[in-house]
Amino acid sequence: MRFINPKTDLAFKKIFGSDASHEVLIDFLDSLLYGSQGVIANLEIINPWLAPKIRGVKDTYLDVRALLHDGRQVIIEMQVLNVEGFEKRILYNAAKAYSIQLPTGGDYIELAPVIALTLTDFLMFPGHGQYLSRFVLKEKDFLLDYPQDDLELIFVELPKFNKDLSELTTQAERWLYFIQHARDLTAIPAEFAGDPPLHRAFDLANVAQLTREEEEDLEKQEIFIHDQRNAIIKGVKQGLAQGLAQGLAQGIEQGIEQGIEQGIEQGIAKGIAQGLEQALTRMMENGLSEMDARKILGI
Repeated sequence: MRFINPKTDLAFKKIFGSDASHEVLIDFLDSLLYGSQGVIANLEIINPWLAPKIRGVKDTYLDVRALLHDGRQVIIEMQVLNVEGFEKRILYNAAKAYSIQLPTGGDYIELAPVIALTLTDFLMFPGHGQYLSRFVLKEKDFLLDYPQDDLELIFVELPKFNKDLSELTTQAERWLYFIQHARDLTAIPAEFAGDPPLHRAFDLANVAQLTREEEEDLEKQEIFIHDQRNAIIKGVKQGLAQGLAQGLAQGIEQGIEQGIEQGIEQGIAKGIAQGLEQALTRMMENGLSEMDARKILGI
């Protein structure tokens, strides 16, 4: 068996945003948002295939939107590339989803909470050791909670999750293992055999279920991601090379200038010392004692 890479846009939508994904998405969200407490009874998947591209950000999509049974909206995004303005876009999308709920003349109490769940394939918070981070509105100095917790930003940094199958203890960890490693597996792990939602996710991720057109689209997305990452690496290397070249040139120039200045200072000092020594000798030749001559010369 071969499985598609859940980190690509088409695969993520197929697994978590298709008509057959309700059981999968409920279990996935309940494990990450609520620790598998069965809080999510049902949800409606808002068709992700109709979601437009974000203007100004090439090939970046809102992956899946879900409306929970209690009215909460969840925006789920898989972000592979750390593009400029990414952090602002997450906040903007969450705020926009919150504000557009209210029709003209509507009452503010009708606004339902919005959760933005973002999985990143890069580090967002290098100084933070945990792979799961939650952000809500709090008072700046005393960290008091804002009376309404209607906006919540949740980030999962996949590079920080590196557990093996034998180390998985929670359902959230099993889901993250699936997202990280499904593409590299050739069979459904025995540890997931008694887990219907995850088993269903593997079924949806089975390459055998794809059309030829879907396989081609997935391959193009993989190539695009590799190209973009290589472009970033190349840009960093070029920047470092230019910085080193400029630094070396400036260092040489400064070194020459400093050398000239030091040479002049040393030459002047040497000339003065030699002149005083000669004057001392002549004064002593003319009958002055060395002590008297040194007093006159101030040395």
